[in-house]
Amino acid sequence: MAFLDFLKGKPKGKIKELPPEVREVVEELKKVKDPETELNIVDEGLVYGITVEGKNVMVWLFLARSTPECHFCQAIAMNVQKRIIKDIVSVLRDKGFSSVKVYNEIGLLLEEWREKDEKNTAF
Repeated sequence: MAFLDFLKGKPKGKIKELPPEVREVVEELKKVKDPETELNIVDEGLVYGITVEGKNVMVWLFLARSTPECHFCQAIAMNVQKRIIKDIVSVLRDKGFSSVKVYNEIGLLLEEWREKDEKNTAF
């Protein structure tokens, strides 16, 4: 067996089709741009989880921080993250969802918006 031959035998599985309600949220999230790169957050790989339950949606983001020693870089990163989160809530609210929750990669709630009481918990 040659080096890396084990990769040739891997079955080419078909990617499961997303449920329509999740696909709809993904398409809406493609409208949200990273202000630094101008790429949408879906294609950039920042979205790694979505749960849709009726008019409630939860989005999980992978928000990696670079150069933790640089306080200026951290400040820029925090402002970029706040902008992305604000835009996510705005896009999904405009789509008609009554509750939007945005979490980071470890499950920490970053933002919560609900239609009934207009509660807005800032990051």
